[in-house]
Amino acid sequence: MSEKKCSHHKDKKKKIVRRICAAILIFLFLVLLTILIVWAVLQPKKPRFILQDTTIFTFNVSAPNIFSTSIQATVYARNPNRNIGIYYDKMDIYATYHNQQITYYTQIPPVYQGHKDVNIWSPFVFGNNVPIAPYNGPGLTEDQQNGGVWLDFKMNGRVKWKVGSVTTGHYHLHVTCSAYVPFGDHPANGGIVVGNNAVKYQLSRSCDVSV
Repeated sequence: MSEKKCSHHKDKKKKIVRRICAAILIFLFLVLLTILIVWAVLQPKKPRFILQDTTIFTFNVSAPNIFSTSIQATVYARNPNRNIGIYYDKMDIYATYHNQQITYYTQIPPVYQGHKDVNIWSPFVFGNNVPIAPYNGPGLTEDQQNGGVWLDFKMNGRVKWKVGSVTTGHYHLHVTCSAYVPFGDHPANGGIVVGNNAVKYQLSRSCDVSV
């Protein structure tokens, strides 16, 4: 009798454990299904970025393959979603010339962007004695002498979407702001002297964004 009772209790415990596991799985399935339905209905849109202006403090090719620069870039970022917030967990900005990085990475502090919110960042993008390709040094010098240079300001980072109380995992964010940056403080170039050897240029260039 005692053996039958023990086996009966074991079977009963197994049934309880199975029911609990089944209930947990069903609950998780319903939660994931709800998230997918909400996600499909809301259809999150990518944030919008605009390179508003740049202020050039230093721009110097000291040798055919050595470059130094200090540029303050003003970047406008807008969340176009009505019901979805965006966490910018990690963001770096840097500049490239002819697909070669010519500055260091500058980190943008993490921030949460609410529905329809706007953030404006003004990081310094700089590099001191940065080695560049030998053919890019003369190219930068020539472009500068000709009155302007095409630069790409790139931002790479990770974002999370927030829908109600639910926050998604990380997604990679890539932003490219291509702009023709003129030189000199002539009004035709849009340059405004803002300090010793510093000139600010209004650009208002839309950026390419991929998530």
